[in-house]
Amino acid sequence: MKSWAQVGVGLVYVWAAMSAGAQTPIRIGEINSYSAMPQFTQPYKQGWQLAVEEINVAGGLLGRKVEVIARDDAGKPEDALRHAIELTSQEKVDVLAGGFLSNVGLALADHAAKNKRLFVASEPLTDALVWDKGNRYTFRLRPSTYMQSAMLVEEAAKLPAKRWATLAPNYEYGQSAVASFKELLKAKRPDVEFVGEQWPVLGKIDAGSSLSALMQSKPDAIFNVTFGADLAKLVREGNQRGIFPKVPVVSLLSGEPEYLEVLKDETPKGWIVTGYPWDQIDAKEHAAFAANYYRKFKENPKVGSVVGYATMQAIFAAIKKAGSTDNEKLVLAMRGLKFSTPFGPAEFRAIDQQSTMGAFVGKLELRGNQGSMTQWRYADGKNYQPTDAYVKSRRPAAAQQ
Repeated sequence: MKSWAQVGVGLVYVWAAMSAGAQTPIRIGEINSYSAMPQFTQPYKQGWQLAVEEINVAGGLLGRKVEVIARDDAGKPEDALRHAIELTSQEKVDVLAGGFLSNVGLALADHAAKNKRLFVASEPLTDALVWDKGNRYTFRLRPSTYMQSAMLVEEAAKLPAKRWATLAPNYEYGQSAVASFKELLKAKRPDVEFVGEQWPVLGKIDAGSSLSALMQSKPDAIFNVTFGADLAKLVREGNQRGIFPKVPVVSLLSGEPEYLEVLKDETPKGWIVTGYPWDQIDAKEHAAFAANYYRKFKENPKVGSVVGYATMQAIFAAIKKAGSTDNEKLVLAMRGLKFSTPFGPAEFRAIDQQSTMGAFVGKLELRGNQGSMTQWRYADGKNYQPTDAYVKSRRPAAAQQ
């Protein structure tokens, strides 16, 4: 028989092992285009940093602190994959999160499926992420190209315009957005036709040539999907040529502070956009978030800030619900998960693992020398989802398992 001394020593070892396990942080691997898209990803990083700080001050999750290990993919799918492999195999992270560009998001989703690792896609907007190329382990936070196109189509359909032209970056996000907008607008207005399209390379737009080609088709209105530096070039060129605001424009994301701060007094009046009128929202959840964000970073929040914060809030809620960091348990916990965001409550639909977080829709205006949104409304994402039958027709059966 063992002596009491031996039993005591054994208990000490067990206690030490349990204590060490309890103190091991929950690790989240975060991959994003920090150097390629700093105007969005820097506020995004600050958003998730605030969320992590808050949860750790409150005692962490499951009695453990939360740690985020961030990597920069430089906007390249191959770099994102390299980081994902390192984070999962060497850093032993419990969850993967992030992504900005849609092609990067699809690469990370493929890695998640092959390695059975939960991936919470924060920003990639392509519909393929949760539909055609969806998988069991990938969930998406932001409203998709389909959802935001549906929000904009509500307003676009009210315009007298019958002849439409489109302008979008020639990669997954742009292609997905244009396809959704065309499909949804034709469904509401069978009388419209699409008479011209331009597909500039992301980050390399020749705004003059693109606009000249579009105007040759004599459009009544334009659907724009460019963003970042491309958007700034497009607006400047269109203003100088007198195209804006003469030709109505419906534009994805262009009401976001990240882009309006760059456009300044060149902001085109009257564009119908999705965006974020942060200074005009008085909802309790948003007010608390904005105040805490300003207190920590001495600047006002942007869309990236909200996305970074809400991404972590969703992951935290899933871990609490699952009571574990086991990825299979987390997948089940995420399906139908209700969580809070600065925009209000949201949940992940079980059928396609898409969040119901919405966006703001309104028109652009100038206030002094700065662009802003007016006549805006919050479009709750749950009201802009396709039917279950539509989703099932596009989402692989294996993704439902």
